[in-house]
Amino acid sequence: MTPPALFQDEAPKTPQRQLRNRYDGRDKVTGKAKYSAEFPVEDVTYAYIVQSTIPKGALVSIDQTAAGKASGVLAILTPFNAPKLPVASPQPPARRHITVLQEKDIFYNGQPIAVVVARSLLEAMQAATLLKITYKSQPAQLEFKGRLAEARPPKQPGREPADSKRGDISTSLSNSAVTIDVVYTTPIQNHNPMEPHATIAWWEGEKLNVYDATQYITGDRQTLARTFGIPVDDVRVQCPFVGGGFGSKGSTWSHVVLAAMAAKVVGKPVKLALERGQMFGPVGSRPTTAQNVKLGATADGKLLAIQHDVIVHTSLMEDFLEPSAMQTRFLYNSESNVTSHRMVEMNLGVGTYQRAPGEATGTIALECAMDELAHKLNIDPVQLRLINYAEKDPSKDRPWTEKSLRQCYTDAADRFGWSKRNPQPGQLREDNNLIGYGMATATYGANRSAASAIVRILPNGRAYIGCGTQDLGTGAYTVLAQACAQGLGIDPALVDVQLGDSNLPKAPVSGGSQSTASIGPAAAAAATQAKLKLFELAVNDSQSPLHGLQAASLDTQDGKVFAKSSPNKSDTVTAILQRAGGQPIEATASAEPGEDRTAYTSQSFGAVFAEVAVDIDTHMVQVRRIVATYDIGTLVNQKTGINQLQGGIVWGVSSALHEEAHIDPTHGRTVNETLAEYHVPVNADIGTIDVTVTGIPDTKFNPLGARGIGEIGITGAAAAIGNAIYNATGKRIRDYPITLDKIMQA
Repeated sequence: MTPPALFQDEAPKTPQRQLRNRYDGRDKVTGKAKYSAEFPVEDVTYAYIVQSTIPKGALVSIDQTAAGKASGVLAILTPFNAPKLPVASPQPPARRHITVLQEKDIFYNGQPIAVVVARSLLEAMQAATLLKITYKSQPAQLEFKGRLAEARPPKQPGREPADSKRGDISTSLSNSAVTIDVVYTTPIQNHNPMEPHATIAWWEGEKLNVYDATQYITGDRQTLARTFGIPVDDVRVQCPFVGGGFGSKGSTWSHVVLAAMAAKVVGKPVKLALERGQMFGPVGSRPTTAQNVKLGATADGKLLAIQHDVIVHTSLMEDFLEPSAMQTRFLYNSESNVTSHRMVEMNLGVGTYQRAPGEATGTIALECAMDELAHKLNIDPVQLRLINYAEKDPSKDRPWTEKSLRQCYTDAADRFGWSKRNPQPGQLREDNNLIGYGMATATYGANRSAASAIVRILPNGRAYIGCGTQDLGTGAYTVLAQACAQGLGIDPALVDVQLGDSNLPKAPVSGGSQSTASIGPAAAAAATQAKLKLFELAVNDSQSPLHGLQAASLDTQDGKVFAKSSPNKSDTVTAILQRAGGQPIEATASAEPGEDRTAYTSQSFGAVFAEVAVDIDTHMVQVRRIVATYDIGTLVNQKTGINQLQGGIVWGVSSALHEEAHIDPTHGRTVNETLAEYHVPVNADIGTIDVTVTGIPDTKFNPLGARGIGEIGITGAAAAIGNAIYNATGKRIRDYPITLDKIMQA
């Protein structure tokens, strides 16, 4: 199925087409694209972070005598000599994930406790080994599963309440013909983008310049200004390319501030790039979860009760909630619905956003529990979901801006061949493999924030668009080029795009699947305003064939301005600008969610089907194919959009079968903090991925009709794989990831 798209690809010479290739693709494959640690900054020095080796306690002393005499060392910063910041903490009291040598207390193993600055990285690393550090250790809280009874409510739950309740859950459960009461667990997961965190910082007087690997240049700018007590306009953050972020680069972490602090101390530019092992702890992780799901239904599959109680771990430094029960509040209809979130404090680094925070883990528990219910009821899992289909948002009792989940179920099931599935586990064998089919629902919220963009129509017939957003590899360059081109009526190949600079018009964080939905309308609005200015020049130009016409009667296409009532009456853009003095036309515009956003719920949905093969002898699992259809509104660009959905599914395979951080129960350090031991899928682990979208525009959500797609791909995928493993083996594994030893022991 070929979905309709905002920029059609059928007519390559029309301005309404998609870019077939990524705008930034050539720069990336040829090495022209520069990432934050790669910029050539004159006289740059190198910093290395020293981390604590105890999980709890305090620093007694750091003897830097030997380290200070080491080759190339320029400065050593510790809590005993670091410059004091204008405020006690760079964040309000409840936001302490930035630890920048302002206190001696230790909250987790791996906490930054010193920074060594030297002429080279090797010299900085060598000097760091010469520091003599004395601690006063204290007993640490490193147990999660054994302390679930100690769980407390979140201090800062977020935009939505931590708990919710509709109906009488006890009565609904007692009236149910069939009930399910299960606990699913998910582990700590760590971000491992190709590009680790990196910062280059330097000062020009009292003005701070930073190259930083970030998902939020505006947020970086604001945090740095607040931390150092300087005006926001005195901070410039640049990040033209990000080598993957997935949430970890959405916050400003300690190394960013420490690089700027070190640059101030040594009076030279400082580069601070984290090692792979330093990505485990100081820059966040997805918290572990224990999720109790209770379902109650009538004999014919009608849900009466849904209860989803979540316990997560959180740092003693600061609360971060993995809101795993949020989707459970609205995904299916039931007369009663109860959800809760609780936290167990631990001496670990602060958690953070990781692709689809909440939904990625929450759909594992909910969608596997739904599969368990379907099996117990002897009802097809797809049919069970259709029986309980929510035509409107039951949590807020309001309509969706658009929902085509039924179509997703039908389309994906047909392409997958779901009708061939044997509902009885362990019945399909192929050679030495047991074959299983599983499915799950995918979902993620549709978010949108205020954004601005600047557009220039250039005298040479090209156009320029600038926006203070960032491209994580998701396609922001491509989307902006297309939006500008459509607004101006030119080929997208004629648009020059600039982003990744905080001096450009503001845009939101690249998180929450909101970038395209936010910057796209802003780009279109700026292009429209620039085009209107062009029309005014034409109608007021006595030498133009369009002189005297009304601006509203004109349009543009292929570099020409023409009268809509008489297309042969036209003038070229280059001629109009040349006669007007040869200067560009410029317009800046903003776009933000409408006032009626509380009247509807905007949500994306999908249906994911998985086929697995489980070796009878080794219990190794191979995901042979995944078929999915998503309801995400308009697909703005075929290549970048499908790439994101495929990437999310790959991460779903990782969550299902591979990914898990192991914490030393005594010392609190992640023991598998390398890519050799922190397992993620490789090409051999991924089978066929068949993805499509419904392509139905959601114009109630935004003018593009497009909802974000960066995160929905991971949701539901791990549950579909778990359900397929059950169908293959008859073994229900509720402790993720599903590894061969767990299948063997089940």
